[in-house]
Amino acid sequence: MMHRLREAMRTGLEPFGGAGKVVEAGETYFGNTEEARVSLLATVALQRQRRRSQQASHPALIERGGNVGSFHILPAAGQYAAQEIVKEYIAKESHLHTDESKLYKGMNDHFTHETVKHTANEYVHGNVTTNTIESYFSIFKRGTRGTYQHCAGKHLHRYLAEFDFRHNDRTALGVNDTMRAETSAAASD
Repeated sequence: MMHRLREAMRTGLEPFGGAGKVVEAGETYFGNTEEARVSLLATVALQRQRRRSQQASHPALIERGGNVGSFHILPAAGQYAAQEIVKEYIAKESHLHTDESKLYKGMNDHFTHETVKHTANEYVHGNVTTNTIESYFSIFKRGTRGTYQHCAGKHLHRYLAEFDFRHNDRTALGVNDTMRAETSAAASD
């Protein structure tokens, strides 16, 4: 029953951003990291590569002060898939903020694209940051691991829809419990 409710929470994605607006793009990995562990002698890069090969990738877009939209891609999002999502769902006149991930290389041709370099311990550079999208990922991971404890890969898109709904219909945007219930009931019709 809960999976049906989560599916009802899925909404259509409208273009993010617009003139003078900032959209952050990022991705997180979710899946079984126990099986992907490697020996302590392996390099950090090899560990990351092996861990991520076992996991699903979840690119997401978030407009600062606005909505979020996340995507479930198996086995993991490559550069082509991530860039197609960005091009399709972000308005051209938006400012795009990402980390230094190779997934977003070449986006300068389409947007005003600025990055922060996490590898150099840079998380904020003036107005450029990815803290909003990383905060969303943190809430998603804590919620799925802390509340649901196990999320099967075949249902993960439904959990993403639920957390998108929670973020997009939050109290900070003036949405109360009654309005949330009405929105989810209307979506299930």
